[in-house]
Amino acid sequence: MKLTKLLPLAAAASIALPTMALAQDAAPSFDEIGPYIMTTLLFCMAGFLVFFMAAGFAMLEGGLVRSKNVTMQMTKNIALYSVAAIMYWLIGFNLMYPGDFNGYVGSFFVITQLDPVGVAAADAALDYASVGSDFFFQLVFVAATASIVSGALAERIKLWPFLVFVVLLTGVMYPISGSWQWGGGWLSEAGFSDFAGSTVVHSVGGWAALAGAIVLGPRLGKYSKDGKVHPMPGSNLALATLGTFILWLGWFGFNGGSQLAMGTVGDVSDVSRIFANTNMAAAAGAVTALIMTQVVYGKPDLTMVLNGALAGLVSITAEPLAPTLFGALWIGAIGGIIVVFTVPLLDKLKIDDVVGAVPVHLFAGIWGTIAVIFYNGDASLGTQLLGIAAYGVFTFAVSLVVWFILKLTMGIRVSEEAEMSGLDVAELGMEAYPEFAKG
Repeated sequence: MKLTKLLPLAAAASIALPTMALAQDAAPSFDEIGPYIMTTLLFCMAGFLVFFMAAGFAMLEGGLVRSKNVTMQMTKNIALYSVAAIMYWLIGFNLMYPGDFNGYVGSFFVITQLDPVGVAAADAALDYASVGSDFFFQLVFVAATASIVSGALAERIKLWPFLVFVVLLTGVMYPISGSWQWGGGWLSEAGFSDFAGSTVVHSVGGWAALAGAIVLGPRLGKYSKDGKVHPMPGSNLALATLGTFILWLGWFGFNGGSQLAMGTVGDVSDVSRIFANTNMAAAAGAVTALIMTQVVYGKPDLTMVLNGALAGLVSITAEPLAPTLFGALWIGAIGGIIVVFTVPLLDKLKIDDVVGAVPVHLFAGIWGTIAVIFYNGDASLGTQLLGIAAYGVFTFAVSLVVWFILKLTMGIRVSEEAEMSGLDVAELGMEAYPEFAKG
């Protein structure tokens, strides 16, 4: 190439180089974008762990119901998650996190919008995380709330009225009450503390389930007139055990993701501390239930041990960060004790909870919310009790009204014939284990 041809190229390069240097100088440093990236990553990773809890609930319920109702439980669980995903996008997310509002009820008319495709750092809210990751992480929580209701009302509820209730629970009820604490509402301002949702998530599901169980009534043959309780063993305890382990795994995302930040050494360290405490509480709940059933009944009860682990997890969820490992141990252990004694209490009241959802999520959730005061110096017993009462009154009262309206309009319970033959055949026309069917 001739020199005369190289000169224009050299001149162009001399102009471009300063421009390129300026562009590099203008690029944000990792100190600026790192917290945004890491917190977004935390929400995504924790979100898919909590999503996997949907499979855990399905397996747990499928194992604890009788074989003639397994397909119905699988249908309910995949349907309720899908309904929750749509309703939380359409109404729930912005109802729960409305920004500036009156502290009680946000706007029903704001639909969630994601960040633009390929959003530039200059246009992103670098002080937090991506909208999509935040939305997804919050969504999987509301689906867990609906799953609690599913297990308690198994084996005698119709599919479509149940899903109507899920629409209202996930789109309206849970977001409204959730905004009181996590959306900056009146309970948050009052000083109520619930780190990851012992009350906001678990007791809400428990209260809704309790109201439904009362309106629905017990399964046929569960309680006799002379007060005897007739056990109705589940179809597959191996499946129920698998479901419990999946829920245990998912809980690391449930509690760890609720740190809501992973942009500093302190945040990452706190997430690891939450993991360790969460695991310890679950282990303590399981071991305590194992020992207590041996002492009380003369033999260990696997279903109680499974629910003991879950009760330990619920108990530590309100404050998984502050306690020591010993603190997590005794908080979870009390959760295990609660399950062992409240499951038979419900039977004495003739409230039929098929999987033990009310003892695990409501009673242990109340305990966990109270236990916050032992390690969180900013929490007070009066404020914690106020929050427990507020969520209880609102959720139970509204749920009771909704269940009664559904009972009077659509009917919520299958016929006696359908219940005897099983909901799989009566409601769905298919069976989970067709090769074992009589014929």
